[in-house]
Amino acid sequence: MRSSGRTTLSMAAQAAREALADCGLTAADVDGFTCYSTGDSAGPSQVAHAIGVDDLGWSLSVLGGGNIVTSTVAGAAAAVLTGQAEVVVVYRVLGSQTRYGRALERVEVDGEGQFAGPHGYLVPPQWFAMFCRRHQYEYGSTAADLGAIAVQERDHAVRNPHAVARSPITLDDYLNSRWISEPFRLFDCCYEIDGAVAIVVTSAERAADLPHRPVHLLGAADSNRFGGSVDQWDDLSCMYSRDTAPRLWSRTGLRPADIDVACMYDCFTFTVMATFEDFGFCAKGEVGDYFRAGRATYGGDVVVNPHGGLLSEGYIHGLNHHYEAVLQLRGDAGDRQVSGAETALVTSGAGPFGGALVYGTAEA
Repeated sequence: MRSSGRTTLSMAAQAAREALADCGLTAADVDGFTCYSTGDSAGPSQVAHAIGVDDLGWSLSVLGGGNIVTSTVAGAAAAVLTGQAEVVVVYRVLGSQTRYGRALERVEVDGEGQFAGPHGYLVPPQWFAMFCRRHQYEYGSTAADLGAIAVQERDHAVRNPHAVARSPITLDDYLNSRWISEPFRLFDCCYEIDGAVAIVVTSAERAADLPHRPVHLLGAADSNRFGGSVDQWDDLSCMYSRDTAPRLWSRTGLRPADIDVACMYDCFTFTVMATFEDFGFCAKGEVGDYFRAGRATYGGDVVVNPHGGLLSEGYIHGLNHHYEAVLQLRGDAGDRQVSGAETALVTSGAGPFGGALVYGTAEA
């Protein structure tokens, strides 16, 4: 919800308890905890203690936002594979004190930000609006193309009881919404909420004895170039996915045609556009036509963000994409279930920094 009145510790603890209960485990089975955060959060040892785990064999808190989700989940898997932990809870929590779309007090910047500040170039909507403008210049993408993404994600969210925004929108609604940072309008931007998500990572052997169909991590890849600086990125018409995609496809042996569900990180509609192209689902400048033709929804080539994504379900820094991927591959997504889903691509991040992974119903 928009404002829950709850602490981040309370929300994270509830998410962890429910994730464990869902897979038939208890706090006594857990020996690992990890999260990623910027701003308002609750640390792994705090959340572990809140659910009754006071002896962690492995614990890691990663500084970062949507760019670091893949690394956090893959890090938990690595801890299990190397014997550092047997059962790891991965979570992300955001509370009302963290709102990236507003400033609660005087803004002071240092480092390279001091040079961007006077030009109004300080926060993600401003940064990636410039990326989007460059893409429009280079490839002729339009507001209607961005709108096609926003409209479809909202259509998907209608089926999702977890989604905060479930009222359908039209292209006219999109085009008539207020400006945020041109060319971004209101519906180009994700929906900031209070919330928490948790997933449980364990070995394939242990998962085989648990109640649900196991979901396997088939491969992961990241790319963080130029020190993570949006000012130093060499091509504003694309994103980190330009480098991440070939690494992921090489490591997994998969290709876009093999993907049934694509949970594309969507802090903005343009993030979907740029990464969707970079991962090879379509050519540069063709995303709008791809979505309008129904190729990115049910009955098409791949279903993109069947939960409505960060744009409509809510912004929990991308871990909710992983939750959705797991539900889809278990066949537990209810009215929004993608028939026969066996593989899910999940991306995270924007600009020069981010990653991706693939989940599957069968082991690699």
